[in-house]
Amino acid sequence: MIRLGSSSQTRALLLKAHHIDFIQNGGSFNEDAIQTPHPKSFVYEATQGKFNELYNKFGTDDMPLLVADTVVSCNGELLRKAKNKDDARRMVQMQSNNRVSIITCMIYKSKKIQLIDISSTHYVFNEFDKKALDNYINSGECMGKAGAIMVEGFCKPYIKSVHGYESTAMGLCVEKLKQVLI
Repeated sequence: MIRLGSSSQTRALLLKAHHIDFIQNGGSFNEDAIQTPHPKSFVYEATQGKFNELYNKFGTDDMPLLVADTVVSCNGELLRKAKNKDDARRMVQMQSNNRVSIITCMIYKSKKIQLIDISSTHYVFNEFDKKALDNYINSGECMGKAGAIMVEGFCKPYIKSVHGYESTAMGLCVEKLKQVLI
């Protein structure tokens, strides 16, 4: 059993799909305080901040702690969670017919081991259909997602190529996590 230090439903679904027992406790770390424009620096600082908050609250004596954060990068721009639907539309349109990097950092700590991992999955998307994009934005599914995208949802039919793990793009590199859980 591990403690998932995240409120993400997608991360919870990933752990369930891989038969990893967990309880879920999100935190309240303020990512807006992070000023770096560099995607890998940002995702590391956000994950470390969340980890520190939850480690101070729960520790790892009763169970290991797992914390993660994800960002998207396109055209050299750091794309975080959309502030509103206009921001989401801007980000999703930027990714249409373009190369996109989805970067996830995770920190796992038990009594015996600590893993800090930054993984990237790179996608090349075909051009998004305008009507499908409008429906996606209007549905609100894009909100709360790094870069306002869902590779397992809206973006899936537009994937031209992928390099890396889909789980990384969904917010948690389960393949690497499972290696330390053995």
